[in-house]
Amino acid sequence: MDNNKNDRDKKDKNRFLGTPWSIVIIALILTIVVTNIVSTLYERATSKQITYSKFISAVEAGAVESVLIENGKIIIKPYEKYEKFPGITYWTAEVDEDYALIDTLKKYNVDIDKKFINQSSSFFTSLLVMLIPFIFFYFILFSASKRMGGEGGGFFGGVGRSNAKVYVQKETGVLFKDVAGQDEAKESVTELVDFLHNPEKYANIGAKLPKGALLVGPPGTGKTLLAKAVAGEAKVPFFSLSGSDFVEMFVGVGASRVRDLFKQAQEQAPCIIFIDEVDAIGKSRDSRYGGNDEREQTLNQLLSEMDGFDSSKGVLILAATNRPEVLDPALLRPGRFDRRVIVDKPDYKGRLETLKVHSTNVKMDETVDLEAIAMATSGAVGSDLANMINEAAILAVKNNRQAISQDDLFESVEVVIAGKEKKDRILGETEKKTVAYHEVGHALVTAVMKDTDPVQKITIVPRTMGSLGYVMQVPEEEKYLMTQKELDAELVTLLAGRAAEDIVFDTVTTGASNDIERATKMARAMIAQYGMSEKFGLMSLETVENPYLGGNTRLNCSDKTAAMIEEEVKILLKQKYEEAKKLLNENREALDKIAAFLYDKETITGKQFMEIYREVRGEKVETVETVEF
Repeated sequence: MDNNKNDRDKKDKNRFLGTPWSIVIIALILTIVVTNIVSTLYERATSKQITYSKFISAVEAGAVESVLIENGKIIIKPYEKYEKFPGITYWTAEVDEDYALIDTLKKYNVDIDKKFINQSSSFFTSLLVMLIPFIFFYFILFSASKRMGGEGGGFFGGVGRSNAKVYVQKETGVLFKDVAGQDEAKESVTELVDFLHNPEKYANIGAKLPKGALLVGPPGTGKTLLAKAVAGEAKVPFFSLSGSDFVEMFVGVGASRVRDLFKQAQEQAPCIIFIDEVDAIGKSRDSRYGGNDEREQTLNQLLSEMDGFDSSKGVLILAATNRPEVLDPALLRPGRFDRRVIVDKPDYKGRLETLKVHSTNVKMDETVDLEAIAMATSGAVGSDLANMINEAAILAVKNNRQAISQDDLFESVEVVIAGKEKKDRILGETEKKTVAYHEVGHALVTAVMKDTDPVQKITIVPRTMGSLGYVMQVPEEEKYLMTQKELDAELVTLLAGRAAEDIVFDTVTTGASNDIERATKMARAMIAQYGMSEKFGLMSLETVENPYLGGNTRLNCSDKTAAMIEEEVKILLKQKYEEAKKLLNENREALDKIAAFLYDKETITGKQFMEIYREVRGEKVETVETVEF
């Protein structure tokens, strides 16, 4: 009992010697600055200094009624009729050499008075004037420090303390069943949870608990959610913070926070430390990514702490990043982050499971087919799919329905991909016709060529993300590889919109800019990355630098070779463009008929599109009911 009291007294003493004194200093500085500013402004507003010679002239002119000589200043009171600014106190500096001043003032009947200032009284008066603002600033700063830093937090007293939040299972509320579409990642971290629950089982065979696991993947794939699920399953304290929480403007603060974090963790072991966006402090210490002394000191301290603690106590470190290529090699070696858990974009099965998880508490009608939505959302991550379900629910409420329909889900997919419909943007007749031919050009080539995905929908309704129309293609099966024939067909499809404009209107528009950008990127990848060029063969001329953040590339060749690559890209795109024009000219009747139908309806389904195409070709077709959108 006494020991607890002594610890509490010691803690209170440390708290007093830490945060409050720093606040006293800041409050005192603020009080002095504010008091001086206020007194200066008040003096300027209520008094006016005049020159000594002007004062003597005013006395000789009979304009001065009385003077008060006070501490080197002569305070002047003029007669009312001579006051230009009533209420203003006029003064001038006393000149020690002017011994005739008293005689002059007596000569012109000016009342004279002199006031001596008691220095001790003046000091106590000034102290009293400053005490009120000091108390005000102190309590404001003390309250702010309590909110910002907790018990030992605040401004300077708690600047080196860790900002980690402690989550227990009841606060995270996340289990492995809530993380869908990441079976391999869950399997990797499940072993870590079992290690925390049953350490003796692994110790008997001589296995050691991994010190850390690095979760790597694109944004939105569920890295943070997976870390919270580990805490929820393990039922141990969960320290959660971001890499940027370690970095401050004060040198050495980050290292201090790392020490404090590990000290807290060891006191509460077994526990889990989760550092999100670890690249904020874990960047490589070479000059390639820019140097920063504070960040490097923080990283050095983190490396030291990871080497120093005993993993048998049950302290596990999880970290997440989408930029593993910039991390320092010392951070990734065995003995620190022993495991790299890839949390990648989900495949078809993963997307389907994710959709089922996010639709658990959402009302859906009998038309909903989540398998079709999963197939149509290739490349979407978990956060995208959750957003699509939510957008569909909002759309259902907007249309006064009690449950989500399949149409709501497909519309939500389009909202996430292309934005909402801009119903107020009305295209002119010529522009609308141009967009119709452009989109049908894309769709028609997919129907004519092999190795292409079937069309799900064609629309010329403008969207908020800038598109005036688009063609939605849905693959029949999940693909992990693309053949050269499929890439060639994709290039022809991308360029077919511009080709249709050229054929029909004998001119081109700006509407193909995105198509050209994507086609150029794909053609360059075929030549420089995939080894699909006869001229360069199997040479790797381009490297992907940020695979999880957009996939930016960097050429690994000379300027001469780069110019040759550009020439090859130009030739390849020209070939595919001519092929697209050839295919559209051969199917001109279908192009005109489908474009006219799209112009009239503005949105048509893939079945309607194929019905007209087969009818023009003379094939037997089944009648498809027209769907109005």
